[in-house]
Amino acid sequence: MPEATRSVIELDSNALALSLAGEHDAHLRVIEERLDCRLTLRGNVLTLEGEPVAVAKARAAFEELLTVIRSGRPLNPAMVESLMDIAVNSSGKPSEVYGDVVWTHRGRQIGPRTVNQKHYVDAIRGTTITFGIGPAGTGKTYLATAMAVNAFFSKAVGRIILTRPAVEAGESLGFLPGSVSEKVDPYFRPLFDALYDMMDGDKLAALIEHGEIEVAPLAFMRGRTLNDSFIILDEAQNTSPEQMKMFLTRLGFGSKMVVTGDVTQIDLPQPRTSGLVTVPQVLQAISDIQVVQFDGHDVVRHKLVQRIVNAYKEHDERLQSGREP
Repeated sequence: MPEATRSVIELDSNALALSLAGEHDAHLRVIEERLDCRLTLRGNVLTLEGEPVAVAKARAAFEELLTVIRSGRPLNPAMVESLMDIAVNSSGKPSEVYGDVVWTHRGRQIGPRTVNQKHYVDAIRGTTITFGIGPAGTGKTYLATAMAVNAFFSKAVGRIILTRPAVEAGESLGFLPGSVSEKVDPYFRPLFDALYDMMDGDKLAALIEHGEIEVAPLAFMRGRTLNDSFIILDEAQNTSPEQMKMFLTRLGFGSKMVVTGDVTQIDLPQPRTSGLVTVPQVLQAISDIQVVQFDGHDVVRHKLVQRIVNAYKEHDERLQSGREP
């Protein structure tokens, strides 16, 4: 057994020590559990004890956490859990991920929480068309919406267009009662929820009324050229290859597109092929297009959601290999 070692970190102030520890030392408990290292905080002095490798990893993780705290971002146990995921499971730096704030509303900072989310945000910034593919809860749509709101209010684009296929209604909404808005509202509720997180309701209503934010089914995009716009296609796994081609060729000058979806949740009737499944092969040789793949490690909802996503993935792999009846 390697001999135990000790390392000491002296903190700048009581406020820094309190932020690091969390209420009732909740943050320290999360970190101790993840890093296999004994932690003791006395006043402004943090002591790390354990095997040399564990202590070295814990010290590096704490230095990153302190950088995040000094940047002004308040910590909570879920955030510490995400930061530890970055520190333990990837080569990324938590301070670089959490230092990227995409949008702020009413003091709440919105930005990436995982290394893949950071890659995604950077891809959107630097690429005309970005695909975000992965399971629910990985922030694909939410971060894309935040990037769209940022682009709109910084005047990088003149409008935001949000669309998704209304597969459950077969893209034929006429038989449903009510106006077009009332018919499509259930399908777009997740997008409206994201927008309400990022601006006040009266401001959002005014922008929608003036056409500066447009929310419409994918079928309504046909025949248009979308200039000076930030366009998000959500739930793209439910597009056919023909619909995907139609959407991508709506791109106009001065516009960005983000396409999000989860290829494990295709609702298209068999044997139709999803347009999202074919995208990586069809477009791989074209520059100015990026595909970012998310997995269970990028789920930023309740940690139980991450476990559920991973369990389903393992179950599907066992079925495909014939190891499960």
